[in-house]
Amino acid sequence: MTHHTLARRAAKAAGRLLPDAAGPGRVLRGVDRIEQFSGADQALDRIRDVIRAAPLGRARDALHGRWLGHPAHPLMVQVPVGSWLSAAVLDLFPAQRRAARTLIATGLIGAVPSAVAGWVDWAELHREQMRVGAVHAAANVTALTLYAASLTARLRGREALGRALGMAGLTAVAAGGALGGHLAYRQASGANHAEPIPHLVSPGWHPVVGLAELPDGQPVRRDIEGIAVVVVRQGPQTVHVLAERCSHMAGPLSEGTVRDGCLQCPWHGSVFRLSDGWNVKGPATAPQPAFDTRIIDGRVEARLRAS
Repeated sequence: MTHHTLARRAAKAAGRLLPDAAGPGRVLRGVDRIEQFSGADQALDRIRDVIRAAPLGRARDALHGRWLGHPAHPLMVQVPVGSWLSAAVLDLFPAQRRAARTLIATGLIGAVPSAVAGWVDWAELHREQMRVGAVHAAANVTALTLYAASLTARLRGREALGRALGMAGLTAVAAGGALGGHLAYRQASGANHAEPIPHLVSPGWHPVVGLAELPDGQPVRRDIEGIAVVVVRQGPQTVHVLAERCSHMAGPLSEGTVRDGCLQCPWHGSVFRLSDGWNVKGPATAPQPAFDTRIIDGRVEARLRAS
């Protein structure tokens, strides 16, 4: 068999795996099947309920990354992933055995808080995202187990076995990372779903609604240039306008609850201050775009507030 024939067969096999003009390929089709697989939904719901019921207090928002302005989990995973990848490089140099062990141990320690943050985020996802996230977590648990076995083998002097287990762990990490990327970019898990608003609403004042049409203290959905906003009247002459879709997972804030000058999303409980859209409570990590308002001849007008 010639090299050209092997190359053609390899290219054909890769074409079946990867997306091309003909379609998504086997890899993406496989991930799509994970998204649509409902057989484990009851088990996932039980896990979600346990995570939501955990008495984390303020630590829950910290794990979500509210203090950071975006999810903390992708940042935290850099410690284990970077440590394990560096250990794989050092495995090429026998004199660096101790350093490789140290890096593997560092990755094992760093994986624990990053996994906790990931599970807290996972419990607030849509159904399809939860399914992919569960497989992502399974791949990472597999990697954690393999690296723990690798470190044990190395400490017992079985270096060849330790390196083999480390490479298997790195493979599992890569698979989990690919699914994590699918979650973040294909499924928009953790993305700011209100970010496009400032780019879609033109500058200046826009008519919104008649003041008499607004019930006091009740969120109402209206549109500005085709963009959905939520309008809340508080008192005779005070009106607040925010982007209607929650920055966390695009929940409908017009179906939310007004309390203590804030609006709570009906889907996952994120709380936004009506006066400026600030995310007072997670899981939302980004504030809600807010509008300045004025009342002219009994009509409410709004303009997008500068950041």
